[in-house]
Amino acid sequence: MSPAAASAAGVLETPAQPFAWTRLLPGLALMAGVGWLGKLAEQGLAAFAKARHLRLPNVEYVLWAILIGLVLANTVRLPRVFQAGIATCDFWLKVGIVLLGARFALGDVLQLGGISLALVVVEIAGSLALMLWLARRFGLEPKLASLLAVGTAVCGVAAIIAAQGSIDGEDEDAAIAIAAILALGAVALFAFPAIGHALHLSDRSFGVWSGLAVDNTAESVAAGAIFSETAGKLAVLVKSTRNAMIGFVVLGFALYWHRRGQARAVGSKTAFLAARFPRFVLGFLALSALTSLHAFNRGQALVLGNLSRWAFLLTFAGVGLRTDLRGMFKNKFRPLVVGALGEVLIALLTLGLVVAANAVWRL
Repeated sequence: MSPAAASAAGVLETPAQPFAWTRLLPGLALMAGVGWLGKLAEQGLAAFAKARHLRLPNVEYVLWAILIGLVLANTVRLPRVFQAGIATCDFWLKVGIVLLGARFALGDVLQLGGISLALVVVEIAGSLALMLWLARRFGLEPKLASLLAVGTAVCGVAAIIAAQGSIDGEDEDAAIAIAAILALGAVALFAFPAIGHALHLSDRSFGVWSGLAVDNTAESVAAGAIFSETAGKLAVLVKSTRNAMIGFVVLGFALYWHRRGQARAVGSKTAFLAARFPRFVLGFLALSALTSLHAFNRGQALVLGNLSRWAFLLTFAGVGLRTDLRGMFKNKFRPLVVGALGEVLIALLTLGLVVAANAVWRL
């Protein structure tokens, strides 16, 4: 866990401290300001093009917010006072995903969720096999290979952190794996939408592909949203299906390393899975079920949808602000090479899965 994340966690877990939550305010204000600038940049470019009768690409506020955050984070040394608030961007991501459930009928979720579940199972199996094979070929340490495989196959940094504790992995291995995943996620933010447009993928196909192939949830959702709003919504759905598998994958690695005498014993498997199941997925499904039961009128559903956009705005600004491009490449070179090769092959594999699924099920 990064110092900023640890700081934020400490604040959130000690509500008895008077006014401790105020430590989050500077970072939250900075994220809101970056997101607002992103909206202004989107509107300004559109107005400039309209006034001069130019046909310029519509650059969504999502990309502007990430770019502005990246520039700030990598050209200005942000004071530590901002770090605790910036570290909450994952929390706002989960809030946004839960609120997004109000814009999905449960029947649509279950229909696409069933298709995405089948694709996720194939993606996870293929990614694990591929990453472990590549890691062996490049001579990586076995536990580092396990962490890279889990992070690539399931849900990025969250999976690496969960797996490290379960297999008694070294802090250095986890840091290297996280650095590789974050570096590749930053590249995917820009590469995936460009590839999607070049291949003329539909919004639905791109959203499914982004949900399958991009590791971290924030980057996966952001890549989808950069492509289109519809793609962003579908990336949330598919990535949430993928995130729900984290407990099963981490359990498998925990049992493997325990049998080799290099990890602690696993007690109740049910408790292990329950502890690692992402709660925000349940919140998303609960809100989707309420929507299907017409618990919200049109105005209330619109308010919830707008709140989800505000939560995502904070998230995307935070993605840029927490991305340290200089620090990502200071770790060992071989894990980054393994991760990069694996990501390219997984992107091709999942793209093939999406094209095939679109041909059969009309995504």
